[in-house]
This record gives sequence, C-alpha cells and structure tokens, in this order.
Amino acid sequence: MNDASMRLKAFETEYVPQINQTLQRLNDHWIDQSILQSAMTYSVNAGGKRLRPLLTLAVLRTYQDQPSDGQLMAASALELLHTYSLIHDDLPAMDNDDLRRGVPTNHVKFGAGMATLAGDGLLTLAFEWLSKADIPTGQQLALVRALSHAAGPAGMVAGQAQDISSEHHQLNIDQLAKLHRQKTGALLHYAVEAGCIMAAVDEDERQHLLKFADQFGLAYQIYDDLLDVTATTQELGKKTHKDAGEAKNTYPGLFGVAGTKERLKQVVQAAETQLTELSQETNRDYSLLNAFCSYFKIKE
Repeated sequence: MNDASMRLKAFETEYVPQINQTLQRLNDHWIDQSILQSAMTYSVNAGGKRLRPLLTLAVLRTYQDQPSDGQLMAASALELLHTYSLIHDDLPAMDNDDLRRGVPTNHVKFGAGMATLAGDGLLTLAFEWLSKADIPTGQQLALVRALSHAAGPAGMVAGQAQDISSEHHQLNIDQLAKLHRQKTGALLHYAVEAGCIMAAVDEDERQHLLKFADQFGLAYQIYDDLLDVTATTQELGKKTHKDAGEAKNTYPGLFGVAGTKERLKQVVQAAETQLTELSQETNRDYSLLNAFCSYFKIKE
C-alpha cells in the first residue's frame, strides 16, 4: 500500500463512521410509515464506500479544521440521494438487478412499488436535510440549487435517459464522455462543489477543484466499466458482465480492456495535474484530495 492509499484509508477510517452515524438519523422521526422506513434504511445501511460525502469532507478538511455537525449532515444528504439513484437504477424497468452491495436489491426485498417509494423518499429527504442542516442560510440555498442541477434533468437523470435510449446504438467517444459526465460525474462534481460552498473557497480555486472533480468522475465511470468485465460478482457485490449483454455503451466496448486501462491512466493523471497546478498557485496542501485517485487500482 503506497502513501496515497494509506492516506485515503486513514481518512475513511476516521470519517466513514461519522457519516454512518449521521445517516442513522433516518430513525429520528423523518419517515412516517413503518414499511417505508424499513425500505429506505435497508438500502442506506447496506454499506457502500460513502465516496461522495467523503469527497465533500475532504474539501472541507483541506480548507478548515474538523467539519461541524451541520456540515456532516449536509454532506450525508448526498448519500441519501445517491442511494435513491441506486434503488431506481436496479428496478425491473431499468437495469433489473437483483444484487447490490452483496445483498438483495430493494425491489427484491420489498417489491418494485415500495422500492420506488423508498427511492422517492430518499430523494426528497436529501433536500430536506440540506434545508435543515445547521449551516448558513445562503449555503443551504446554494447547495439545494447545485444538487438540484446535478441530480436532475440536466445532470444525472439526463445521463440515465441517454444510457437507456442509446442501448444497441454505438456512441462515439465524445457522446460517451457526455453520458458518463451526466450519469456518474454530476454527483461527484457536486460532492466537490458542496465542499467548496461550505468552505467558502474563492472562485479561481473552486474552478480548479471542479475540473479535478470532473476528471475524477470520468475516471470513476471508466473504472466501473472496466471492473464489469474484469472483476467477479463476489468482488463487486453486484452482477458483472451485464453491460455487454444489455448492449450498453462502455469504454471496454469502444476501446477494449487494454485501451480502457490506458485511457483510465490518462484521466487519473489529468485529475492529479489539476491539483498539482493549484497547489503551485496557492501553496496549499491538496494531498488528501489527491489520495482519492489511489482508489483506481489498475491491474496489468
């Protein structure tokens, strides 16, 4: 394990329990129906890397001391919304997956109707958490506005729609990059943007960090595409080799495994370069954010 991997592991060890503890607030009278509460908490508590709130907290730690309880709540709201997207993505009308994070998907456990409502509940509750988080009102509004854009019909939902409508139709590299920028990259872009908003990062530095976020988001989707053809179901906690069978547009489908690995290396390097250039301009230490690039483990 190299220094970056160790840095990321230490950060996860410190903050994933805090995120999980914040997410336990779902049991504090936010949900007024017992089966719905069971369905919503089932998927939130199923595990996951908590990567998106961790990115937000990493920006905060780069610019300030420990995050406040209000900032933790605002960061964790993104995990609620991300979980909604996974529940809906797994539905029979979408990808029809029966395994997620190593356990049965929400609709397998609770039925498609209740799973749909669980996703709806998490989506709307994410915005309620942002509006109730103990942070300045101006920041609340900025976060709601940014997350609405990232998750909505100009962001993640648009990417999902393009993914469905492009099945059995080969996209070129620019079209595929746009699909992934919306489908996967939008919430990762927001994760960094949320940290910038709450840390009051100035505009020039913010733009560098958002460029890093966009490259990181693209790398994340390329890596996910790669794992679908190189990893096992046991390793990922979900079915693999599905994309090709469903005629999905992926990087391995366009470039092959070797070409995808090379492209992943280039994108990760571009993300790291953004932080290096920003560090040279500001003399600030961005090694914590850079450590997130160690997430991508490329087997030769």
